[in-house]
Amino acid sequence: MQETNEKFESVQNDKLSIKIVSNNNPYPSADIEQKILQPRKLSSYFIVLVDSGSITYNLDLQDITLTDGHLLFAMPNQVFIPPPKTANLKYFKVLFDENTLALLPQQFPFLVNPLNSQTIIFANATRERVRKVFEILNQILHIDEHPTDTEIVLSYLSSLLTELNSAYFKNTAPINILNTNLSKFIEFKLVVETHLTEQPSVNAIAEKLALTPNSLYRIVKEYSGVSPKDFFTNRLMIEAQRKLQYSPLSVKELAYELGFNDPDYFSRFFKKCTGKSVSEFLKARQD
Repeated sequence: MQETNEKFESVQNDKLSIKIVSNNNPYPSADIEQKILQPRKLSSYFIVLVDSGSITYNLDLQDITLTDGHLLFAMPNQVFIPPPKTANLKYFKVLFDENTLALLPQQFPFLVNPLNSQTIIFANATRERVRKVFEILNQILHIDEHPTDTEIVLSYLSSLLTELNSAYFKNTAPINILNTNLSKFIEFKLVVETHLTEQPSVNAIAEKLALTPNSLYRIVKEYSGVSPKDFFTNRLMIEAQRKLQYSPLSVKELAYELGFNDPDYFSRFFKKCTGKSVSEFLKARQD
């Protein structure tokens, strides 16, 4: 497995790390397509809209099938296995990195996936708007002969992410998507990501977020359906499986890298959480 910068055969803006691919500018050769189809650890945000047709991606070891009007978004560090292009598939894909995201004038909470659903299904009117923004980005990044100003590219990327952010939260309770509880849950997820291998206690995380353990439990349970401890454990095991996918680490090295002092305990913990031993997991993936 490779860790890659997603070097698709698409045009990259000189000042921004943003790329776009569609069925109108597909991969130019079988060799390049074969390289692209290898499992990888994402280093960029990846968003794909299926305009028509059907295709199945594998994200963090889970198959996700997209059909007409479905959108998938993936985040840096997720294990991503793209499928070959299917017949009669019409799609748009866009990739951009953290530095490009930081240039936008607002935050987009959906990109940390607080509702634990990385697919969005659009209403017809929204789908049409989103498709048009993809078409414009495709034109200015791929078709136009002269480079487009960075501000214009960022403006359309911001419009796209604003549409996706609104659609992502559309089916939640009619509350401000930046309410205090959601903001705290997003902070919790960021703390988990930042301090994952330190394995902080739930009490330590609650203190860092200026919450009581009971308040943290209530907020995390509301948005994830599990307790803070289970959320942390699930995320730690996803990271273990990611590293087993792309890193040539021994079980001992992996245990230490994930913050376990005892490799044997890590092995038992991995089997308890995933239902498979490390060797069984690796064999299943090889098969």
